[in-house]
Amino acid sequence: MALAGRRPRSVLVVQHTERGGPGRVGAWLRAAGLGLEVRHPWAGEALPAALDGRPLLVLGGGFLPDDDERAPWLPATRHLVAEALADGTPMLGICLGGQMLAQVAGGTVRAAHGTPEYGSTTVRLRPEAAADPLLAGLGETVPAIERHVDAITRLPPRAVWLAASDDCPHQAFRVGERAWGVQFHPEADAAAVAAWDRAYLAERGVDADRLHARAVADEAASAAAWSVFTRRFARVCRA
Repeated sequence: MALAGRRPRSVLVVQHTERGGPGRVGAWLRAAGLGLEVRHPWAGEALPAALDGRPLLVLGGGFLPDDDERAPWLPATRHLVAEALADGTPMLGICLGGQMLAQVAGGTVRAAHGTPEYGSTTVRLRPEAAADPLLAGLGETVPAIERHVDAITRLPPRAVWLAASDDCPHQAFRVGERAWGVQFHPEADAAAVAAWDRAYLAERGVDADRLHARAVADEAASAAAWSVFTRRFARVCRA
């Protein structure tokens, strides 16, 4: 909880799509005493030119990290990611945000690469996660919501590889001491899965009802793990 008489430190949040908000990660950050400054560049809202010390949360969206023609705010977002890396400002990138962190730091991302992942998926923590400030002690496997067709194909030099799944090896990583990227969606819950476009899923051979049922079954374990993960990130932000 923030100290009495002090304004909570704010996290700058880049939201790329109308429905792609910070979800339960935002709620957990607020519960940990942080404010959220959510920017909506998809709706024409300008991004700040600099972080000015604010931690950064970059959310997901149906773009590649350099899909500038379809999403003309991405260069400004990459600039903020680069600033966070240069200054050691805490950063968390989710899905597109994680891919952007990987690319800006020197890794590679490919469109429509590998097997698409939808819904609650088993994420395996690697041995390196045992010493990670956010992932340590969360267990050997944790369920997480996935929704992606693009993927990180090579992590940045000197990145710490933290988690994988059966169909996507680069599920979580850290660059330096205070920048994390994840391919999955810790902010999404079963209700979010229920709201996904059923026709879109059916065209890809995915049963929306089964997807939702598994997300409901995994909800308690998912929330338990990713709430701890988020509170730990909040602690890094406040440090």
